[in-house]
Amino acid sequence: MKVKDWSTKEDFQELMLEFLNPLKPYYSTHRAGLNLGNTATNYDQKAIYMEAFSRPLWALVPFFAGGGKDEWFLSCYQKGLVAGTDPEDEEYWGNPGEFDQRFVEMAAMGYGLLMAPEKFWEPLTEREKKNFAAYLYTINQHEIPECNWQMFRVLVNLGLKNVGAPYSEEQMKKSLDMTESFYLGEGWYRDGDSCQRDYYVSFAIHFYGLIYAKFAQQEDRERSERLKRRSMEFAKQFLYWFDEDGAALPFGRSLTYRFAQVSFFSACLLCGIEPLPIGVMKGLIVRHMKYWLSLPVFDRNGILTIGYGYPNLMMSEKYNGPGSAYWSMKYFAFLALPDNHAFWKAKAEKYPSEISQCAMPYGEMLVKHYRHHNTAYTPGVFSAFGHGHSVEKYGKFAYDTKLAFSVARSCYELHENCPDSMLAFIIDGYVYVRRICEDSEIREQEVWSKWSPYPGIMVETTVIPTETGHIRRHKINSDRSCIAYDCGFCISAALKDHCVQTEEKGVSRVENSSSYCEVCGKQGEGTIITADPNTNLINPKTLLPSVSYSIPVGESEFVTEIKVEIKER
Repeated sequence: MKVKDWSTKEDFQELMLEFLNPLKPYYSTHRAGLNLGNTATNYDQKAIYMEAFSRPLWALVPFFAGGGKDEWFLSCYQKGLVAGTDPEDEEYWGNPGEFDQRFVEMAAMGYGLLMAPEKFWEPLTEREKKNFAAYLYTINQHEIPECNWQMFRVLVNLGLKNVGAPYSEEQMKKSLDMTESFYLGEGWYRDGDSCQRDYYVSFAIHFYGLIYAKFAQQEDRERSERLKRRSMEFAKQFLYWFDEDGAALPFGRSLTYRFAQVSFFSACLLCGIEPLPIGVMKGLIVRHMKYWLSLPVFDRNGILTIGYGYPNLMMSEKYNGPGSAYWSMKYFAFLALPDNHAFWKAKAEKYPSEISQCAMPYGEMLVKHYRHHNTAYTPGVFSAFGHGHSVEKYGKFAYDTKLAFSVARSCYELHENCPDSMLAFIIDGYVYVRRICEDSEIREQEVWSKWSPYPGIMVETTVIPTETGHIRRHKINSDRSCIAYDCGFCISAALKDHCVQTEEKGVSRVENSSSYCEVCGKQGEGTIITADPNTNLINPKTLLPSVSYSIPVGESEFVTEIKVEIKER
């Protein structure tokens, strides 16, 4: 796919079709399913096909609402929506049950009823409308998780209401009120009962809230204005999740949704709010896409893969199906903007020069802006009931926009565990890292946490950002002697990167043509770990600099300095 300086509406429409056109050969006969692969999920095969069918709607709905034309896709989705919701059709999506994945995919259909009913509702016959509406209404008849899913129910009911179909005002209000209970402050929500703060705050709760605010403004003005105010406040901190080159923080779950990371700003444009100057938002949106298209995220047929910087099932969650990655189509929400909107004429402005460092107590991180990359320092607070690799996705000391993080292949060997940005204890042949954080605090200039990697060992860690990286101060009280490795960031060791390694007393360093990481600890030994392939989210082959310390019985203190540089390409 060609990288260019997208600016006009036609540019972005063309880009969207470049993403979706490769899907055309894989739609089913009646168009209600999309078969993009053979990997499994925790939901059934019909839901997998429904998911893959539904997610391109996050782009197609605003595309058609904004005047876009593509007869093939229009016909495909009109037929597919009819077949998938007809109990007598062989491609019927199946009856939804409790906590069903089908409810997730209904949200994009509610989006269609809100934004473009003339395309997705009015052409249907009365029988087809009845089937479609009845199918969507089932979201009111079953339990759904107490998290961002509540907003799926809101979008579905709002869409049904918009076309005059039966809907539940009571269930919509119940879900809105529950989502309200998730609010923390400074624009931040928790993701319901999971308590996480990650991209579900931006590309789910805020995204859907802004859609609601746009379409319920007249009937629910107070709530709509409150949702918009919160988004305005949230944007001031969320900006730090992006660096000057367009890369976003790889942090938390559902990272295979890739460029949905910036869709919050697309939703702001759609809703008519400008938390940042419109040129700054356009710059973020354009650079973000350029960054993603510099990475091998497609397969040989042009289909988005499961993974992050490259195809990688190891980092995925149990709910990542072959079509899941097309949640990323939320990026294109701004395609619904009218032809004369200022966004199309605006120049893509540079990243704000005043960005430096931001403490986010409600977001549970401290983010520092460096040249060509941003680093988030976190206390390791996360839900015990995760979706896969939660320790790696939430529990590390630092997350970087360009160096990402690594997921463990096992807990038996250091090279298999690849504990980047962690203090890893080796006990009886196993690797133990920060998992459960007992206490933590986000301060203006540092992040403090208290945690135990293993019974009988207690650690207090203070992480302090510096102009060249960060310092970690560890206070350890242990009932056993052991070895611990304080690890930096993984550096690409691909052949093209010409890696140089240094190991000596108290220092290890890995440098390539585009970056370096140095780990210094005067009381330790410099050690470079050759990470197992495909553990890092961006670079499939990496080296991990670290310093190993001998941990005595009783109290001890260690200070490690991490130095990082990303070079201009």
